[in-house]
Amino acid sequence: MTSYSHQPIIAIATAPGRGGIGVVRISGRDLSALAQSLFGTPLQPRHAHYLPFKDAQGQPIDAGIVLYFKGPNSYTGEDVLELQGHGGPAVLRRLLERCLEAGRNQELRHAEPGEFTRRAFLNERLDLAQAEAVADLIDASSEAAARSAMASLSGQFSTHVNALADRIVHLRMLVEATLDFPEEEIDFLEKYQAGATLAKIRDDLADLTRQARQGMILREGLQVVLAGQPNVGKSSLLNALAGDEIAIVTPIAGTTRDKVAQQIHIQGVPLHIIDTAGLRETEDTVESIGIARSWAEIEKADVIVHLQDARTHNDELDSAITQRLPARTPVLKVFNKIDLLADAASNKPATLPNDLAVAADPAAASTGSADAHVEFRLGISAKTGAGLDDLRHKLLDIAGWNPSTESPWLARERHLRALSLTAEHLELAAEHASHNDSVLDLFAEELRLAHDDLCAITGQFTSDDLLGEIFSSFCIGK
Repeated sequence: MTSYSHQPIIAIATAPGRGGIGVVRISGRDLSALAQSLFGTPLQPRHAHYLPFKDAQGQPIDAGIVLYFKGPNSYTGEDVLELQGHGGPAVLRRLLERCLEAGRNQELRHAEPGEFTRRAFLNERLDLAQAEAVADLIDASSEAAARSAMASLSGQFSTHVNALADRIVHLRMLVEATLDFPEEEIDFLEKYQAGATLAKIRDDLADLTRQARQGMILREGLQVVLAGQPNVGKSSLLNALAGDEIAIVTPIAGTTRDKVAQQIHIQGVPLHIIDTAGLRETEDTVESIGIARSWAEIEKADVIVHLQDARTHNDELDSAITQRLPARTPVLKVFNKIDLLADAASNKPATLPNDLAVAADPAAASTGSADAHVEFRLGISAKTGAGLDDLRHKLLDIAGWNPSTESPWLARERHLRALSLTAEHLELAAEHASHNDSVLDLFAEELRLAHDDLCAITGQFTSDDLLGEIFSSFCIGK
């Protein structure tokens, strides 16, 4: 993204394709001359005007609604024109070209991705967390995510961050005022109960971090890879979780040659489920490529579901797969086809062995063995649906999702990094406060660094490079 300038910008603000309505948006410091050139009549701010849209020769392009928002009372803080016409691509392109032609003297140019929202941030109409929430609201894939994104956009997350930052500033003011009187430094921590005040700030920061972590899970979801040898029911499990015939299922081993992905929602949390080719040694060139891609997806997973046949689990191939799974990634060992363990005489499901116990205690997993990185075990039947609810709940558990502490806002990895850095500086400040010698200058410095890191969430201390990275991920026209 180029550096911010005061050139007026324009973009088609509606999604590509045909629609009943299409919107062309313009933002700039003074658009009254452009409006006069386009429509030949003054526009009253914040009123809807039904007008013809004409080309330079006066021939009609379309007719529709024009809205004029006079800065600073607009989305961007500048003058904003919105032209709402019919949503045909050809009509919108002609209208866009006409506006560019009419605004040539004002250097009207195409907007870059996210540039309207970036101007809203730079003109202090939104803080950075609210600006990010604009993109999150557009991208929200569930009602829960949309509600939380709207809460972030309304400033709920920022309010909590700012309140915490103000308390750190207040403590800093007391410390730095005391630094002017060196003889009082030793008594300061006790006199103003700095230790207790800092402890309460740290506790509240931990609560805010827990809520933000929930918000990030709701925003980003979980990348879940189904892995295992051929014919253990990975595609059947994908179809069962999705509630649709997404993947082809046959008795023939090696049916899946490439990944099949599907997004599902559990309690509003998006889970990106990826079915992969069966893992085994093969001389088939196409299947080998599919298996290599499977391992690539496994390396990128947030959670690996290692699917096995409950009748032949932990055979030599399963053990080899377990050995190769990345140790850093949580693994959910799922034993499928438990319906086939039925006692033939009684026609009732057989009692599962202990290592197949549903929702086994993760702490029971041994450490230091080949299964050291396996945290959870579960028995299911993708055919009958047995155990699928337990599987869904366990996936949320692994993600760290706690419905009882659902975040009222969305959060990003950037926010969690800032909160983590803030916590580190406050911890160092607490260590200095625990000393008996004169360390107020170090105490004050850690408070300053904590304040700066916390305020990076709302954009008070943000580099241009980071702004470019954030807003470049927005869609054009927003």
